[in-house]
This record gives sequence, structure tokens and C-alpha cells, in this order.
Amino acid sequence: MDELVLQEMSWSGSFDEVDFLSRLYDLEKMPSKDSRYKTASGDIWQHRINNFDWSDDWVLTDSRFKLDEDEIFLKFLCETIHPVVRRNKEDVMKILQIINKHLANDNFEIVEKEKMSGRPVFIGKKKYVGKTVIQKSAKKIIDVLSDDYVMKQIDLMNDAIEDLPLEAIGKAKELIEIICHTILEERKVTIDSNWDLIKLLKQTTKHLNLAPDEIDDSVKASETIKNILRSLATMVQGLGELRNQYGSGHGKKSKFRGLDPRHAKLAVGSASTLAIFLLETHKIRR
Repeated sequence: MDELVLQEMSWSGSFDEVDFLSRLYDLEKMPSKDSRYKTASGDIWQHRINNFDWSDDWVLTDSRFKLDEDEIFLKFLCETIHPVVRRNKEDVMKILQIINKHLANDNFEIVEKEKMSGRPVFIGKKKYVGKTVIQKSAKKIIDVLSDDYVMKQIDLMNDAIEDLPLEAIGKAKELIEIICHTILEERKVTIDSNWDLIKLLKQTTKHLNLAPDEIDDSVKASETIKNILRSLATMVQGLGELRNQYGSGHGKKSKFRGLDPRHAKLAVGSASTLAIFLLETHKIRR
């Protein structure tokens, strides 16, 4: 909330706070904390619009809204960047980056769920990346590894390229991690929490029968196929290093200047190609 204030961005977007909260709560059925008013809508109007004597982060500590509960708080955050609430695309992406930077500390993130008139609508979820082992049922794993899910993540990365290249690079690496984790989990492969991105990919290609060393030399153009698969591993290694040096999720000095959108395009393009390739191979093998 402090960072949003510094950026001069209201959590209620283009709405006043009464109208914004009315999208999530029935304020007319909630009690007032001011004896002059009967409902929550009255005291919020009095202290945030009329007198303006409550702090900008008042809602966080108001027990009526239960924002200390993860599910409710994530829903609240998603609403702050809903296309109806906030229409400026650049502001949405900037706030999304701020939110995810802080949520990452507790292994949560906000991701695109669907589109409304071409604009993303978001949902909060656990972040299954890096050294975190995914714990899901087989059905949920298949749901995640759908064409629709992968394409939505690719759209989200592409939307961030121009304005938030660092966010795009971070998302590119995370997409490959999610794909690899989920494929291995569905195939009942035990995942070591110390595996890095390259180890994850190596195990994934192995269980998809894509490991270069497992291709029979008698197969036509076998050496070419091996080279392509080795190149995929090299590409992902470079993607991981790129993210570690320049991507989101790492502390930067105040004078830091990130990579250009063209570098983000390289990362997003590479990750998108590999993600689709792994997904399609997984579906064929399954």
C-alpha cells in the first residue's frame, strides 16, 4: 500500500472507495463505526470523501473487510486492477508488478484468468515455481496444462514486454518452471527441491522421451534432432541467467536500468515456443 501511495495510485482506481468496496461487499448490511451513520457506506463516505480523515491504508486494518484472510485479500488485490476499475493499461501492468513483487515473499501471485473485451481479468493463486514442489491432484494438473492456460500466460507476458520488460522476463522463466513441474508431477516423478531450471527441463525431456541421448542413431536426421534438443536446454539456461541478472524478483539499486523490450521479446518468444512444444509433446505421450 505504501508503494501505491508513493506512485500516486489509488487502490480504488477510477471509483470512489464506497463504490469500489460495493463491488466486493454489501456495505448496506455492514455496521457503521460512526454513530451518526447506520451502515458502512455512510461512515466510509464521511471519513474518506467528506472529511478525508482516515489514512489511505485504512481498509487493511478495518476488521469488517477481513483482509487478513488470504483468499479475501487476493480477491481485493485483483479487483484493484480489474478492467472496469482501472482502464489505463500501463497503470494495470505497473500495479501488477508491484503486487507480485510483494506477494512473492509469501509464494503467491496474481495471474490472468480470462479477458473482458480484450482486457485481462486477474485471479490470485499459490506460486508454484523455483524450488517449490507442486502438490496437486491429477485433475488439477491437467487443467493447468491446457492450451487455454498456456496461451493466457503467453498473452500476459506479451502485454508486459513494452512497459515492463523485467516482469516479462521473470514470467517467461516461471512459465517453463510451471510446465516442467506439472508434467513431472503428473508422471509421478519425485521432484528434488534443489533442482534448478536446467535440471527440471532435463528430467522433463527424459520422461517425455525427448532426451538427445535416447534418440536412436538410425532415426533419420537423428543428429539434427539431437542438436535442436540440446539447443533448447541451452536456451533455457540462458533464460534463467537472464532473469537472475535482469529480471523481476531481484533487488535493484535505485539507478538500475533494465533490459530493453527487444530483450524481453527474445525471452518471451523462446519460452513461448518451448512451452507449447513441451505441452504438445506431453499431450501426445499421454
